[in-house]
Amino acid sequence: MRKSVIKVAAAAAVLGLSLTACGSTKDKPAGGTASAEGGKVGATLPLLTSPFWQAYNNYVPQMAKAAGIDALPTVNADSDPAKLITDINTFLNQGVKGLVVTPLDSAAIVAGLKQAENKGVPVVAVDVAPESGKVAMVVRADNKGYGIKACDAIGAKVTQGKVVQIMGDLASVNGRERSDAFRTCMKAKFPGVTVLEVPAEWKADKAASGLEGLLTANPDIKAVYMQAGGVYLAPTQQALKRKNMYFPVGDPKHVVLVSNDGIPQELAAIRAGELDATVSQPADDYARYGMYWLKKAMAGETFKPGPTDHGSTVVETHPGILEDQLAAPVVTKANVDDKALWGNNL
Repeated sequence: MRKSVIKVAAAAAVLGLSLTACGSTKDKPAGGTASAEGGKVGATLPLLTSPFWQAYNNYVPQMAKAAGIDALPTVNADSDPAKLITDINTFLNQGVKGLVVTPLDSAAIVAGLKQAENKGVPVVAVDVAPESGKVAMVVRADNKGYGIKACDAIGAKVTQGKVVQIMGDLASVNGRERSDAFRTCMKAKFPGVTVLEVPAEWKADKAASGLEGLLTANPDIKAVYMQAGGVYLAPTQQALKRKNMYFPVGDPKHVVLVSNDGIPQELAAIRAGELDATVSQPADDYARYGMYWLKKAMAGETFKPGPTDHGSTVVETHPGILEDQLAAPVVTKANVDDKALWGNNL
């Protein structure tokens, strides 16, 4: 696949600011767009089985309210790309004036984006970029950076032997980018490491069965990279325990564990010496800036690459797709108690 309670309250002021030379213009898009006044917006969720998405779901109404946006209750696609398209169509039939969507499949979402475009409804995508289609902005962190940061965190402790990456859904650009970046980084920086892979599709059962099979065949595995700690941390810990390979950080027999998400459970595991590091996806800022960009798009603004007024950079990832790449810090024992981490403020 993106901060204290005080910051939530302050978001109204932030969201009311206009960008100057930071990724925005005042030009009206061709064909007009929905007014920011007097209209409801819809927001979708990809799933609710992950603590990360549970946290994001809780942030959505908070950030919508702070932005002065009237948001309908979120809808959950329950890991089904076809249901997500149905959810989008349902929102459009309800007359929403804007959408914040969380794609499951980077190609499948294009059909939903087309429906919204046909009705003149602006869309902001959160966490996953579409392969094509019209979106005002994509709000996500640099997912290639996730893979590289995980590679560096593991490589600092393991330079020889076998490591596993438990991958996300490869139909999603997030899964592909994290996987490719981790694989490429390991090959370039740590050529003595062999990368084994589990295609787990963001599903805990697939992560558990795939990892257990690899551990049976390769009892000398030295590290595991979990691309979604909210889904994969527990099954990874359980699989290692079943194989008598679960030892605390610092023990010579410890299997290095690095994840992505930044949920409270991961931070607790780092404090307990059960997890070496995680890359913190900004669940709060995904919701905050999803609403931020949608409000501007509904008011008729269009955007361009460049620095933003909130410390990130808008980049054009491919023609017509702009992405606000938010910060995603690496969390270790050294900074796990930092109050700026959203996982410490739930």
